[in-house]
Amino acid sequence: MGLVGAAGGALISYGLAKARYAAQEAQRRSEHQGALQEAQARSLAIEGEIEKRSAAAERHARVQAEADLETRRDELARIEGRIEKREGALDARDDRLDRRLEDTERREAGLRGREEELDLRSQDCDERLEQAHQALERISGLDRAQAREELLARVAEASQLEAAKLAQSIEDEARQESEKKAKWIIGTAVQRYAGEFVTERTTAAVSLPTDDVKGRIIGREGRNIRAIEAATGCDIIIDDTPETVVVSCFNPVRREIGRMALDRLIADGRIHPSRIEDTVKQCEAEIDDEIIKAGERAVSELGQDGMHVELVKLLGRLKYRYSYAQNVWVHSVEVGFLCGMMAGELGLDVPLARRAGLLHDIGKAVDHEFEGGHAVIGGKIAKRHGERPEVVNAVAGHHDDVPAEYVYTHLATAADALSGARPGARRETLSSYVQRLEELEGMALAFAGVEKCYALQAGREIRVIVEGARIDDVGAVKLSRDIARKIEDEMTYPGQIKVCVIRETRSVEFAK
Repeated sequence: MGLVGAAGGALISYGLAKARYAAQEAQRRSEHQGALQEAQARSLAIEGEIEKRSAAAERHARVQAEADLETRRDELARIEGRIEKREGALDARDDRLDRRLEDTERREAGLRGREEELDLRSQDCDERLEQAHQALERISGLDRAQAREELLARVAEASQLEAAKLAQSIEDEARQESEKKAKWIIGTAVQRYAGEFVTERTTAAVSLPTDDVKGRIIGREGRNIRAIEAATGCDIIIDDTPETVVVSCFNPVRREIGRMALDRLIADGRIHPSRIEDTVKQCEAEIDDEIIKAGERAVSELGQDGMHVELVKLLGRLKYRYSYAQNVWVHSVEVGFLCGMMAGELGLDVPLARRAGLLHDIGKAVDHEFEGGHAVIGGKIAKRHGERPEVVNAVAGHHDDVPAEYVYTHLATAADALSGARPGARRETLSSYVQRLEELEGMALAFAGVEKCYALQAGREIRVIVEGARIDDVGAVKLSRDIARKIEDEMTYPGQIKVCVIRETRSVEFAK
């Protein structure tokens, strides 16, 4: 019984243990199945999130690509527009050239007809002149050689008498005004003044490191270039010129501010509206300081202390103004020195003459802001700031816009001409230089009897060779005077132009 009971208890214990193990195994399987389902659910959620993000990224990339494509299409449209405009301009130019060619052909045909008519008239005039000569010979009883000799004798006698009277008059005048003429000769010697010439000039062209910078200057939808133009008051011209942007403005100071600001923005690399405003303000402050320093330097060099501060600022603004490629600030200082030298030779007030010369072109600092010539504008400015009447008249009258009332006005006029006419003072481009020489030679060739002409000494002298058979000695004198008057009336030039007419008579014979 004992063994049977023990065996039964062991079987029961085993059965209970097996049941517990089975229950635990079932629980573990249930927990494992739940974890597996949870992992699968998380995996599905992650896959869904990845799909959503991928779709959003794909949409963003598509939108960005479409925006870039639209920008490129706009740029191509602008390029096509410029090309169409240029093609239109070329077509218009071709039409004008065709019309000019037709007009030229018509004029040539008309000129040929007129030339034939003039030849017939010339032959008729020669025949009538010969008949008149023959009639005069019959009436006077003298042949041509005898009449010429008698006429030349009378002309020589009259010329000698006139020459003697003229020589006596010149001698008397020289004795009466010897001292004044001597001082005048000394005054003209100041044209040897060798002042400095500043070859640097303000340029409206800004160099770029690469053409890619042009897009950054323009900015998105043009906001950067509009901000630059609004802040500087200049026009920014961006064309097909490689690695170059042009700053255009009538005001030379604003143009310099625009050029300086654009240079700094390009060097800095940060080009956006707020940065543009800050840079322009910095450049304006620096330019204002430079203007004041330049004006004070000019006043100090000529010893003109006590000048009104507004006049000093206007003098400084002339540093950024050029006339015929000559810096007006340097020109004004030079004219001041020349006026002082001439005043010293003439026994006048040297400081006053220097002041008049220094301020003579002050109107050029603001002539783009007011109507009228710079001389009259400068005279009004000088008068408004309390300058003496001698200085006011010199400023307003150095180009004969108002009558000269003081000798200092004549000094300012002479010094202004000397400063502009001295060698190296003013430069000009090759095309304008060649055009001026061709215009000068064309004026001389337009006169009858002129065979050849040559412009010498950079246009300061023109030599005219005439036909000796058509123009005599008296005619040569008259021709030189007529050419000089025509040059004065129709050309603009610094200094003076010497007209030299050359007449040559050749007689050839052979010894056999």
